[in-house]
Amino acid sequence: MEIAFIGLGRMGLNMLTRLAGAGHTVVGFDRSEAAVAKAKDQGGKPASSVTAAVAMLKKPRALWMMIPAGQPVDDLIAELTPQLEAGDLLVDGGNSNYKDSRRRAAALAAHGIEYVDCGTSGGIWGLELGFCMMLGGSDAAIARLKSGLDTLAPPNGWQHVGPSGAGHYAKMIHNGIEYGMMQAYAEGFEILKASDYDYDLAKLCHLWNQGSVVRSWLLELAGRAFTKDPALENIRGWVEDSGEGRWTVQEAIDRNVPAELLTLSLLNRFRSRQEDSFRDRMIAALRAEFGGHAVKER
Repeated sequence: MEIAFIGLGRMGLNMLTRLAGAGHTVVGFDRSEAAVAKAKDQGGKPASSVTAAVAMLKKPRALWMMIPAGQPVDDLIAELTPQLEAGDLLVDGGNSNYKDSRRRAAALAAHGIEYVDCGTSGGIWGLELGFCMMLGGSDAAIARLKSGLDTLAPPNGWQHVGPSGAGHYAKMIHNGIEYGMMQAYAEGFEILKASDYDYDLAKLCHLWNQGSVVRSWLLELAGRAFTKDPALENIRGWVEDSGEGRWTVQEAIDRNVPAELLTLSLLNRFRSRQEDSFRDRMIAALRAEFGGHAVKER
């Protein structure tokens, strides 16, 4: 197939590389000239601008966006829409909110332009192992992408999960679950680290991946991290969230689903960014006031 990738970050460049390596024609554009140069090195056709990328494609055209969610996607769609025609296809492979994806699909449909929302998982390992993809959109649009999706994904690694918004909704919940899984591992290993026993945490990760009910790829990655830095002394405990966890919790609230674990795992990320928080200082002060408990002076 022939397709243009707009956004050549860690995942976008790897997706272009995987496609180009399998013989697909892939145009690549990014605001970073260095990223475009890397795309050319990997077999992509470099474009100097969004307009140039569109012009390099045969009609009907297909373009895949791999850029940050929110306003950047709306801005890019606004730039692209006058340059596209009925029958063209636009894919959002980033982590957009599913409500935005439904809105964008409806707006583009008025111009006869197909819109596919693709929840993409795989991170930096996708180049080697393939990307897991959840796609929302019309049957016809997904069918046009099939050869590329087969290349990007491992066997059985992509699925048309429903109409517009369904792909990003599935990815939102996927990432919410991911928050909870990582939190459970983190808390368990913190208890192990605090115990009276001198566990080799990397070896324990490996052991638990040999038939244990808690085995997973995340546990494998934890083992890699412990091998590099057994006490995790070279990393700060500051954890970002990219939005999907918040949206998952809000969706749970809107639908009256008691997602306690996912909510607490999100709130713990907020807590990770606080050092010597006012909240904790207030609790310490109250304990000192009512019970005479010792406090640590600043």
